[in-house]
Amino acid sequence: MPSTKHPHNGSGARHASRKPADGRARGRGGNPKHRPGNHAAQKNSTPCPQSDGPCPLMRACGGCEWLGLPYRKQLARKQTAMQELFQPVLDSSRSDVRELEPIFGMGGRAGDGKIASPRAFRHKAATPFAPGEHGEVRCGFFARGTHRIIEVPNCIVEAPGAREILNGVARIAQELDIPAYDEDSHQGILRYAVLRLGWKTDQGVLTLVTSRRDVPHLDELALRAMQLDPRITCVAQNINPRVTNAILGGETRVIAGSPSMRDKLLGCTFEISPTAFYQTNPQQTELLYQLAIDGMALTEGDVLMDAYCGSGTIGLCAAADARERGASISLLGVERNAAGIIDAKANAELNGLANSCEFVAKDATEFMLEAAREERRIDVLSIDPPRAGSTPEFLDAAISLAPRRITYISCNPQTQCRDLQHLMQGGYHLERLALVDMFPHTTHVETVAVLRREQ
Repeated sequence: MPSTKHPHNGSGARHASRKPADGRARGRGGNPKHRPGNHAAQKNSTPCPQSDGPCPLMRACGGCEWLGLPYRKQLARKQTAMQELFQPVLDSSRSDVRELEPIFGMGGRAGDGKIASPRAFRHKAATPFAPGEHGEVRCGFFARGTHRIIEVPNCIVEAPGAREILNGVARIAQELDIPAYDEDSHQGILRYAVLRLGWKTDQGVLTLVTSRRDVPHLDELALRAMQLDPRITCVAQNINPRVTNAILGGETRVIAGSPSMRDKLLGCTFEISPTAFYQTNPQQTELLYQLAIDGMALTEGDVLMDAYCGSGTIGLCAAADARERGASISLLGVERNAAGIIDAKANAELNGLANSCEFVAKDATEFMLEAAREERRIDVLSIDPPRAGSTPEFLDAAISLAPRRITYISCNPQTQCRDLQHLMQGGYHLERLALVDMFPHTTHVETVAVLRREQ
């Protein structure tokens, strides 16, 4: 039976690869995005176990907790849980919202009739590697709560062909005698493969995570991997020598093909480098971003600040939308990851927006405190923070800068609930709160809040 646990913190973004968006391996309990857990690696692998339901490995994997539940019931449960979580916010005199509008699912909304169960929506896939009993290279998913590999021929929630590519990498690595990494002994080389495939383009990036930089036959592995599927336009190596459950290390280099891939969101084109953040479910991402952009209500001459901007996707889509409506705005993007800022600048150039954009590599809270001291002009503020939410200092600075509108995208409704109360106590009024089902078959919910400054 699927879990009936309410997704109050939105933390159940589990999927069959057992790996969350920030690149930590799953199967270890606790908060799946930020909290490391037990390191109980096992050397053996297990073929796909059979089970009832739409996926033969549903019970063994556990990535899609609600896969056995009809999709309309999944949406109904999420709707109920979010109404309960946000009730203190909705009861405030500074809220126009009393009851949440139906959640935006894939192909329908909560309360609709029969909705088809979503498939093949994940455009990012990953696999851990582990040595078999005789040293062979195994890949698949981590069994729930372990590092035991379950070999998988395909995954119904991943983009078509993704699992075949990853399994092909394991086969080629074995042929080239590149050993898989052993989580017990910390010996071996090949740790993970991370694959991203374009939604609106036929391009993709494959990142091979290794325990050291110098790997015999790695270039040959990369070239042969590109032959597995014509969509693979870039193969990169990421070096992670640490004893950690984080998938990615700090150094990445392209070893075959182009330096990046491209994809499109809301009519904008984005360069995606091998380790750049890019949403896993592009179809729902377009919906999520459009809800935020509609809430911004940008007009001629506005200054939009995109905090925690990553590679600039939200802000650039908003600027392009304003341009399409004949309004010229200025975009200020702030992101602590310098690589993200490099991508954001390239994306602004790619979409003809470079002359009206400024991107700053800095911690968002530090930047906001400086901006408040300088009384910098910000008309509209877009926030898309990590799971921990924004800091009180960031929110206080935002209140003092007094943008007329704030849009807040969140992957963790619990911390968003806390932050919304802070902003509302500071004089902001909640105008809209929308729910988006970014990861069907899990307990995860993403949310978009729109606030306006009280006059």
